[in-house]
Amino acid sequence: MQSDTLLHIANFSTLLVCMVLKFPQIFVLMRAKCSTGISLNSLLLELIGFIVFVTYQMYYDYPPPTYLEYPILIAQDVFLLLLILHYNGSLRQSLVYALLLVGGWRLLTVERWIIDLAMSLCTFISAASKFAQLQCMWSSKDAGQVSALSWAMATYTCMARIYTTTVTTGDMQVLVRFVAMTLLNLWVLLTVIYYQQRRSSSSKKDD
Repeated sequence: MQSDTLLHIANFSTLLVCMVLKFPQIFVLMRAKCSTGISLNSLLLELIGFIVFVTYQMYYDYPPPTYLEYPILIAQDVFLLLLILHYNGSLRQSLVYALLLVGGWRLLTVERWIIDLAMSLCTFISAASKFAQLQCMWSSKDAGQVSALSWAMATYTCMARIYTTTVTTGDMQVLVRFVAMTLLNLWVLLTVIYYQQRRSSSSKKDD
């Protein structure tokens, strides 16, 4: 009974957090009207990882509460992508990205081996998205407009999903993905905090 309650809390809190997970990043972008520090490649890879993951879960009829947040995250990432392209002056490219993402999504379910292969690569794709964001900050030595709050919430949701996956499907591929994503999200979060604190210290010295 207690485990059922914890499972419901984990599922509900994850869904609740994911409903607003990208909002802090979106608001920061809209205020700054520039996308400095945010890696476009990271966002695209994250989108691909989300699409593969939710498609895999739906293909194998996993319990909807274990993946309901992903359509919400995909919608937020798409809006974020449009904002970045807008501020970069390359909004026309959005049609190309849309065709590639939709076409790739349709291709995933053509054959069972395709979705299985895609899922086996999903962790590497998602990990690559985190490293792309880290590389973007390392090269500029600045977090730019990256939102620490969004990355903190992403870390929590992955931790919650480690628990829900363990007590529901027990799928090892999914579990490994969430463990890896928790560690990488935490790494990005700590890097963002480090550069933000360093920028804040520099501003105080200048004053």
